[in-house]
Amino acid sequence: MSLRIPSAFGLATLLLVAPATRAADLTSQVDAAFSAFGPTTPGCAVGVALDGVTTLTRGFGMADLERDVPIGPDTIFEAGSVTKQFTAAAVLMLARDGKLSLDDAARRYVPEVPDYGMPLTIRHLLNHTSGLRDWGALEGVAGWPRTTRVNTHAHVLEVVKRQRALNFTPGTHWSYSNTGYNLAAIIVQRVSGQSLADFTRARIFEPLGMTRTSWRDDHTRIVKGRAQAYDLVDGVFHLEMPFENVHGNGGLLTTVGDLLAWTSSIAAGKIGGPGFLAEMEKAVSFSGDPTRGYGLGLMMDTRRGVRQLDHSGSTAGYRAHLATYPDPRVSVAVLCNGSNGGATTRAYQVADLYLGERTSLAPPPAVTHTLTSEETARVEGLYRSTLSGAFVSFIHDKNGVRVEGGGALLAQSPTRFLTPGGQSWEFEGDRARYTDRYDVVPYVRVAPVTPSAADLAEFVGNYASSEAGLTLGVIADGDALIVTRTPDTRMRLRPVYKDAFYADQLGVIVFRRDAGGKVVALSVSQERIWDLRFEKK
Repeated sequence: MSLRIPSAFGLATLLLVAPATRAADLTSQVDAAFSAFGPTTPGCAVGVALDGVTTLTRGFGMADLERDVPIGPDTIFEAGSVTKQFTAAAVLMLARDGKLSLDDAARRYVPEVPDYGMPLTIRHLLNHTSGLRDWGALEGVAGWPRTTRVNTHAHVLEVVKRQRALNFTPGTHWSYSNTGYNLAAIIVQRVSGQSLADFTRARIFEPLGMTRTSWRDDHTRIVKGRAQAYDLVDGVFHLEMPFENVHGNGGLLTTVGDLLAWTSSIAAGKIGGPGFLAEMEKAVSFSGDPTRGYGLGLMMDTRRGVRQLDHSGSTAGYRAHLATYPDPRVSVAVLCNGSNGGATTRAYQVADLYLGERTSLAPPPAVTHTLTSEETARVEGLYRSTLSGAFVSFIHDKNGVRVEGGGALLAQSPTRFLTPGGQSWEFEGDRARYTDRYDVVPYVRVAPVTPSAADLAEFVGNYASSEAGLTLGVIADGDALIVTRTPDTRMRLRPVYKDAFYADQLGVIVFRRDAGGKVVALSVSQERIWDLRFEKK
């Protein structure tokens, strides 16, 4: 059912004067969005606030499958990276207290960060433009993905201290990095003299009545009313809890009601004072590029024509999403305790119900140009990111050009294409440029390769990285290369382009040569790690 919203009235006012059947109809549609969850599955809680007033909170599925405890509106979940806006707010409060500046060098407060010979500020930490590699991804390369062992902030600092290089010069590109937010939590403690937990409890949680919100700074602490987290493996649910003590990047234990109290209060200026939210919304921008879509722990974009502030979250089996639409003041919180919870998808479904016909103002992207066979041929091929070495292949079928293994591209001209999500690809000769709401990434066309056994023999050897604290072995196995990692991991390398391969657990591996053409190193690149070097022994 569409909800017609006169622009002169707020949503809450409309619902108050509307027939009770209208609110009941919305509630039934929300229930339908979560109908997949029941007495034998994990589930989600959902909350909606209109004009700063919480009008709906519901629970679906089970908080504890072993003890048959259902999820209720007050069930506590872990919010994943939704947490980041709280850490950013704590740092911003210290800035407003005159205790620090967001443009201070991070090393002023965390001297454990190496001196890279270029400015790396607190602001860079908070808007993911620091270039710092994500510590969790680095530990994953070493064979210890997050939640497989207990990590603390001391471990994070040890990983950071070992990094001899950044992904990029700070402030020039965007790469999501939990490291920045763990360092921010450490900064709050060192500057305020209080732990992040104590600081936020005194300055945010207690003033806003967020009585069920705390931090997972000790994963062994008993938290009454907390949902257990689960992962669905081959049709069977298994416990998947976050067994780590790092926080600030995530680790907020909270409810949908408390999250809505936060969105309503920060929008009303109850936290931080005038202009506080505007400062958090200040988006990063790069020289020569338009303003990008990330502020201080907040993602900024539009949903079908309606301005949106939001963030998703994922830690172990928990999934979360918090979205706010400043005009007309709608906030939606979804917290789930299963890896299949689909918190983001369901949050948008609920948002669309309450935004009503406003979401019909901007239709989704569509094809506006019909490609000729010649135009298609000019786009097809394999392309390599000149920043990270990541690759993408464009092919065509009866529906047009698409990403191999991915979705269709919507032609806007012979050289410009949109994805269904609104990102763009632009082609010029053998070069391409990918633009999303965070960054602009250049690509260049490369030729796919099928190396011979003699070619592969050049790469065999042992490669060590002090940054990862790891040695990788590369061995030949018939017509293939295998990467080995202690104690017992073997990963087959798939050739991609010259000197470049792909391994499922590592990402893109590029072998590096000296001036004489001899293989002397390899680099590992993933979404959050660019060019992590391993020297050949």
